[in-house]
Amino acid sequence: MALSLKRVRLSSNNSVGNSRSVTSNQTGIHPDLETTVRRHLEEPYRKPIAEQTQNILDQIEKKHIEIGGDLILDSGCGTGVSSYNLAEQFPNDLIVGVDQSDFRLSKNKSELEKQLTSDNILLFRANIIDIWLLMAKNNWKLGRHYVFYPNPWPKKKHLQRRWHGHPIFPTLIKLGGQLELRSNWKMYVDEFSEAIEIAIDVKEPVEPFVFVEKAVTPFEKKYQLSGQDLYCYQINLSNG
Repeated sequence: MALSLKRVRLSSNNSVGNSRSVTSNQTGIHPDLETTVRRHLEEPYRKPIAEQTQNILDQIEKKHIEIGGDLILDSGCGTGVSSYNLAEQFPNDLIVGVDQSDFRLSKNKSELEKQLTSDNILLFRANIIDIWLLMAKNNWKLGRHYVFYPNPWPKKKHLQRRWHGHPIFPTLIKLGGQLELRSNWKMYVDEFSEAIEIAIDVKEPVEPFVFVEKAVTPFEKKYQLSGQDLYCYQINLSNG
């Protein structure tokens, strides 16, 4: 079952339920999924890592030593609302939110900071792929890893832009932890689940996601108000 998170109450113009469902020219699991995943498992991803990434990891390490507990990563955190929700849910752990958009990260920063009662969160503007690569290079292991509503890249030709079809996928698995993915496109979650099974021979179900309280992200709130079905996938990669 998906985690029940304590929600930050945030006023936002995103309350209007006008989100469109994902549409795609792909009608089933992508026929090239297994071939793509196995190729990436066999070929290490050698993307150059941005220099600033080491400075970010240094800051994370310093804060983690100070706080202790688990390291929880919120990948593609958008405005950071989800990261603040996680920080309240896990006050004894360090929450790290990463997004590549400075505009999104600064959008509600002052309002969110006023509502936070603990000092266990770091937000960074960075390429999450660089963060994953350097964490893996340094053998970091996550306690929990959240990927909330990633860009679905719904066109059939864009399989390799989805996380499970991207060359970074084996690195994501290597980071370990309790991984949770949520999406409003079931095909994405089904493919992700199958890709994990291909990679480590462990199968976990894709489940409908039902809200216990409020939405964890502004996108999730819009999807909820639009009446869309949401899906969740969880797996413990700590022993992988």
